[in-house]
Amino acid sequence: MTIERRDFLRKAAAGAAGVGALAACGGAGEAGTAASAQGGGGGDGPTVNWRLATSFPHSLDILHGSAQRIAERVSALTGGRFTMRVYAGGEIVPPLQVMDAVQQGTLQAGMTAGYYYVGKSPALAFDSALPFGLGTRQQIAWFYHGGGLDLVNSVYSDFGIVGFPCLSTGAQMGGWFREPIGSLADLSGLRMRIPGIGGEIMSRLGVTVQVLAGGDIYPALERGAIDATEFVGAYDDEKLGFQQVAKNYYYPGWWEPGLTSSLQVSKSAFAELPKTYQEALKSACAETLPESLAAYDAANPIALEKLVRQDGVTLREFPRDMMEAAWKASNAYLEEQAAGDATFKRVYDNWKAFRARAFPYFAGNELAYADFAFRKIGNADMKA
Repeated sequence: MTIERRDFLRKAAAGAAGVGALAACGGAGEAGTAASAQGGGGGDGPTVNWRLATSFPHSLDILHGSAQRIAERVSALTGGRFTMRVYAGGEIVPPLQVMDAVQQGTLQAGMTAGYYYVGKSPALAFDSALPFGLGTRQQIAWFYHGGGLDLVNSVYSDFGIVGFPCLSTGAQMGGWFREPIGSLADLSGLRMRIPGIGGEIMSRLGVTVQVLAGGDIYPALERGAIDATEFVGAYDDEKLGFQQVAKNYYYPGWWEPGLTSSLQVSKSAFAELPKTYQEALKSACAETLPESLAAYDAANPIALEKLVRQDGVTLREFPRDMMEAAWKASNAYLEEQAAGDATFKRVYDNWKAFRARAFPYFAGNELAYADFAFRKIGNADMKA
């Protein structure tokens, strides 16, 4: 992390220095000319104003707040000349149509989850998370040192978008259930909110799946339209109030073991930016990625303890037979997609090889430490 942080700071400094150089030469390229014609720029460089929407409500201050942080950093790195107005989910476009709005040019950028849009291409899930996929560190390593980011962006390119990883939640929780799940059989007929490929696997296990935006989940759970939901983790879930309706909180979120989200940016809008503004945007996203993960790692333990000790939530582990069935169904689904979708296969083959190398290493050193040390001060006193 120290090396990564130095790299982020180096990039940020380079972006700031570049902006200074741009100011000295009075802007560059067609974007500078266009912006100056609109009244910005001059000797200080072009004025650029973007609209950025997220899929999340204002109340989720790490999810939605990460987009605000990016906007603040971009403005700071460009001396206030490149600004992005940030909208919460539903303010300017529906929460689950952010990618569509970037495609159509309604927005220059959007912060959302790639797996919300697997209907466009199942391979978009690789930008977020796959069932029994890479953990947080593994996902980031795959992006930057395994060729993953180039492959993901080759998928986004078909939609006129370029993605910049900017958010990580860490391993997510399994979600909220009105009634306990004692075995795989208890999933039959259960109505659950769960998006992406995780939803496809749950459907294969007998669940009736729904996809709802974050702000729509609580009302559906409260009125009984759904029996269960997953979202992110203790911090965000508490804010959305799920504990008021469902008291059984399950783990692990095997469909989201290390979720990341990218800032989806219009390729044409990005290409029109001066080079220094492009670097400022890249640096802001690179800084926000570990910052969001750190924020969740600090906030989730506090929120989980409160949910259990004050709100009467029972923490439960998914039944073993359910986990085994989910593992089998997940890998079967991935192989099916690879057999029938050339784009999916191109990304999957690389991802699968990376997972095959990463898992044995983590199963040794990492798992041995966690299994011993974490349990010494673990959650045994909070589990059912």
